[in-house]
Amino acid sequence: MAFTMEDYQESAAYLQSRLGGFVPRTAMVLGSGLGDLAGEVAQPICVDYRDIPHFKASTAPGHRGRFVFGLLEGRPVAVMQGRMHHYEGYSYEEVTYAIRVLRLLGCDTLIVTNAAGCVNTAWQAGDLMLITDHIKMFSESPLRGENLSPFGVRFPDASNLYTPRLRDVARQAAGELGIPLREGVYFYCYGPQYETPAEIRAARILGGDAVGMSTAPEVIVAGHCGMEVLGISLLSNMAAGILDQPLTEQEVLDAAQAAKEKFSALIRTCLARL
Repeated sequence: MAFTMEDYQESAAYLQSRLGGFVPRTAMVLGSGLGDLAGEVAQPICVDYRDIPHFKASTAPGHRGRFVFGLLEGRPVAVMQGRMHHYEGYSYEEVTYAIRVLRLLGCDTLIVTNAAGCVNTAWQAGDLMLITDHIKMFSESPLRGENLSPFGVRFPDASNLYTPRLRDVARQAAGELGIPLREGVYFYCYGPQYETPAEIRAARILGGDAVGMSTAPEVIVAGHCGMEVLGISLLSNMAAGILDQPLTEQEVLDAAQAAKEKFSALIRTCLARL
């Protein structure tokens, strides 16, 4: 389906009616198993996705499916406790719908997180990776269709979707905390099946360091909207074919649970430095 400017404005108006004058400036998307950070938001206002006009429900494991608005490190935030994925049956326009609504609410910065498979064999599961760029080659763009010019131009530049200034902020925050922070390229595959070992070898040859089923569509739309973007991946497991064992959802959720303290500390310190 094609959403109109009026649809986005209707969703934003509903949220504004629930927020009582609160204006978020930083949007945060919390990936699989990483939603606990939303529990640290002060003065929270929670809104389920299913209650918002034109929104879709999040059905993926480890995704709560709601907004949490409030203060984190003193900064007004809109936290997405779970996201929509293409593999759930949603179009890319539906997957990225929330980003445009958040832009209308006042968000000028997006912090996007995910749990990803580790493609780089020099690294290990449990590491955090600063996303420097992504590869999304074999699926349509979330900007396909009529361009809504109030959000951005027809042919947006994608040279620096992951904002260099915010990458510097993350490096400084990780150094301050003593948290090792890898840096690499996120390779997007739309799932829901995990990638084959041959696909992982191809991703490595093409320059991918981590692989996952989210993030790239949202970042493309955020860039189109003029938002600054910071991306962090939790490398929750070694990607297919690296270890002689099958991949499971539980492995991803367990890794997120184990890493939640350092993940939370890194995101909070980045926020404090914005």
